[in-house]
Amino acid sequence: MDQLEEAADARDAAARDVLAALEPIEAAAASVAPDAQQLSTDDPAALLAIAGGAKLYEHLLTGRMSVAAASGTRMPHTKLRRLEDAGLVAQDTGHPVHAGQPVALTDAGRAALFTARRAPTTQTPKVPARPGTSPSTPAQRR
Repeated sequence: MDQLEEAADARDAAARDVLAALEPIEAAAASVAPDAQQLSTDDPAALLAIAGGAKLYEHLLTGRMSVAAASGTRMPHTKLRRLEDAGLVAQDTGHPVHAGQPVALTDAGRAALFTARRAPTTQTPKVPARPGTSPSTPAQRR
């Protein structure tokens, strides 16, 4: 019983630490003005890709700049600028662009991603199968 009590105390302490760490993020989400620029439909996907790790690169020959995420996703530099102007991402300018500048979410970006993931989605209602029929099989992949 002593071990269970110690484990419960450790769990409660960890939960308090997590809640304390989330308070600034929730405060940033609450402080976002209602007239702030709304996220486009592909912004949450870009924020999610950046959250997994991303770097801004400049092509040495063409001079083109793009963001490469750890997931393999590439984003144009204009999208990064738009997210940066909205205060959702920040880049570490301490590294040269041709070697890759790390790009990370700000507290406001994490809050926006959290709210975007919590937003209710509209789904089409599923038509129930007729009684006595077997379930349909998904289409074969080629």
